[in-house]
Amino acid sequence: MEINNYIKKELIKVNLPCKNRNELFQMMHDEAFKHGYVERDFLEGLLSREDVFPTGIKLENYSVAIPHTEAEYIKEQFIAIIVPEKPITFKLMDDETQEEEVNLIFMLGLNKPHSQLEVLKELMGLIQEEEVVKKIISSKDVNEIKSILEAS
Repeated sequence: MEINNYIKKELIKVNLPCKNRNELFQMMHDEAFKHGYVERDFLEGLLSREDVFPTGIKLENYSVAIPHTEAEYIKEQFIAIIVPEKPITFKLMDDETQEEEVNLIFMLGLNKPHSQLEVLKELMGLIQEEEVVKKIISSKDVNEIKSILEAS
């Protein structure tokens, strides 16, 4: 899977204790910035893009979000995977008047159009595999999530 090339172990978070979407974005910005993946204004770009183009996706038995921002904020491409301690509210991609509690977030930091298209295609396929999503959400550690994705 192409997405495995972008997943950064230090950006996989299990049971991340955050209260809301903005706190989640702040924590992940700080982590990505610390590791040199993003520009300082990545957080601002993430928040403003999410306000205009929400990224929550409701599927039959669960919901996920795929927040991302413009390429200019990305130094090195990455995919962060976050399983929050408690579900986080996101507006839905297909109906921004609706909100959904999300248990799994794939935060994308991509700066090449070809990569973005390929990764989004793969992620859309992956998030529709209910068993895989359930395994990721119930994972206890980073290595377990990496193994699940490598096996998919």
